[in-house]
Amino acid sequence: MSKLQLSIAMGDYDRTRAIYDGRVQIDGVDPVCMLQVPEEMFFRAFRHQAYDASEISFSSYVVSLTRPDPHYIAIPVFLSRAFRHTSIYINTTKGIKTPKDLIGKRIGIAEYQLTANVWVRAILEDEYGVKPSDVQWVRGGMDTAGRPEKLKIDLPADVKLEQAPEGATLNHMLAEGEIDAFVGPRWPRSFNEGDPRVGRLFEDTVGVAEEYYKRTQLFPIMHLLGLRRSLVEDHPWLPGAFQKAFTQAKALSQSALDDTSATKVTMPFVEDTLQRARALIGPDFWSYGTASNYKVLDYFLEQHHRQGLSPRRVTVEELFHPSTYEAYSL
Repeated sequence: MSKLQLSIAMGDYDRTRAIYDGRVQIDGVDPVCMLQVPEEMFFRAFRHQAYDASEISFSSYVVSLTRPDPHYIAIPVFLSRAFRHTSIYINTTKGIKTPKDLIGKRIGIAEYQLTANVWVRAILEDEYGVKPSDVQWVRGGMDTAGRPEKLKIDLPADVKLEQAPEGATLNHMLAEGEIDAFVGPRWPRSFNEGDPRVGRLFEDTVGVAEEYYKRTQLFPIMHLLGLRRSLVEDHPWLPGAFQKAFTQAKALSQSALDDTSATKVTMPFVEDTLQRARALIGPDFWSYGTASNYKVLDYFLEQHHRQGLSPRRVTVEELFHPSTYEAYSL
C-alpha cells in the first residue's frame, strides 16, 4: 500500500529536525515538509487552510473551536513553549520600572490574539493586578506597516484597541516614544540592535520566570500541531502516527543535549542551562501529551475566555483528537 503524501508546515527546531531529515518516519506518511516562521505558517493555515498538517497558534486554534467547521484538529504536541516574561519591552525614557507603571500607557502589539500576548496579559493581571482594560493597545506591524489579525475577533467593550497610524511600524514607534511599551513573541529590532531607548520590563527574566514557575507550576504552551479534520475523518490512525513520530523526534533532540563532548547548540553554558531547567521543571521539562500538561492547558483556556477571545469557555477535552488522550502500554 502506498503512503499518504501530506504537506507539513513546521518550524526549524531541534525537536522537529528528525522529521524533516527523515531519521524519524511518520507511520504511513510520505511527508512534504516546509520549514517556515510562525507568522507565515499561521497566516496560511488559518486564512487559507494551506497544509495537511501544520504547527498552529494555540490561541487562534481556540478561537477556531468556538466557530463553525474548524479546519484543523490538534494533537498534544507542543512545538513551542516559552516563559513570556521576556516579551514585555519598554521605552526606557518613560519612567516604567514595574508592571504597575504600565497602567494608563500605550502598548504596541502585532495581534491581540497572539498566544504570547494572551500569556503576558494573564501574567500582568494575575501576578501584578494590571488588567487588559488598564492600558491602551496599539495594533500594527513590527517592521512593516499594517498587519491583520489571522482570525477576526470581537473584544470586550472595556478593551481599548486602536490601529497604528498608516505607514508606522511598532519598532519605530517604540524607539521614538510614540508608544510606551511593546508586547510580543519577537523582540523589537531596536532592542536587538542595542538602542538604549528600548529595554525589557524585567531585567532578570530568567529569575522572574523561575520564581513564577515555582509558585504556579506553569510552563506556558505556545504552539500545537494541527491536522486537517477531513483527512483525520478518512484516516483515523493519523493523529496517533503523528504524535508518535513527533515524540520520537523530540526525544532525539533531548538526547543530543546530553552529549557534552561537543554542544549541539551554538551558544555557551548549554550544559548549565540544561541542568537548571531539569532542577526547576524535572527531567521531562518539555513534555507532550495531555495528562502532564492539563493544568497549563486549562489555565490558558480560562485566560483566553476571560480576555474575551473565546466567547465560551473551551475545555481541555475539546482540544485534541480523542485518540491522543490515551496511549497503549506493554
